[in-house]
Amino acid sequence: MTESNGVGLFISFEGIDGSGKSTQARLLADHLRAMGHDVVLTREPGGSPGAEEIRALVLQGDPDRWSAETELLLFTAARRDHLERLIRPALAEGKIVITDRFADSSRIYQGTRSGDLRDTVDKLHELMIGQEPDLTFLIDMDPETGLARAKGRGGDEERFEDFGADLQKLMRKGFLALAERAPDRFRVIDGGRDMVTVASEVAKLAEDALT
Repeated sequence: MTESNGVGLFISFEGIDGSGKSTQARLLADHLRAMGHDVVLTREPGGSPGAEEIRALVLQGDPDRWSAETELLLFTAARRDHLERLIRPALAEGKIVITDRFADSSRIYQGTRSGDLRDTVDKLHELMIGQEPDLTFLIDMDPETGLARAKGRGGDEERFEDFGADLQKLMRKGFLALAERAPDRFRVIDGGRDMVTVASEVAKLAEDALT
């Protein structure tokens, strides 16, 4: 996987709330820029003006504000706008795109919250998105520790954090199962270590993917 011939590299970071994935995505972007790469750092939901508007709808408010089905449609709409307006144009220009969450989060958060939605998540993804990252870093974290971190940082994701530790445990199990099913794409990283050690491992694996 390289940036040559107008084809960029698409990298995603996944993990439960408080796992440190957002920090690691930013550190990797900084590292690759320092190496001379053209990097776009983005996030989901969000990354484009329309998707950022949807972000405010789905991440804030009462935990029961939306059903899992409605959530899935909102996230897919945001992802489609993000894909059209930012991700695909950047990849076509040969850039490295690093996103904090992508479709795997919908597979786990919406698909797991309502067990009978998992097939719907995959079908909707195939119909409306049709793209996977080239490389996904799963920052694995103890759910209790991750939730404590998430609660202490503030920010705009309190609605999902308010679902509590039981959901976080379910999410972690789901993410690890995804990684087992797609080992060529996923790299599972122990997020319980210090930030610098984690960043060093991520950077090495990303560099390997670029050679």
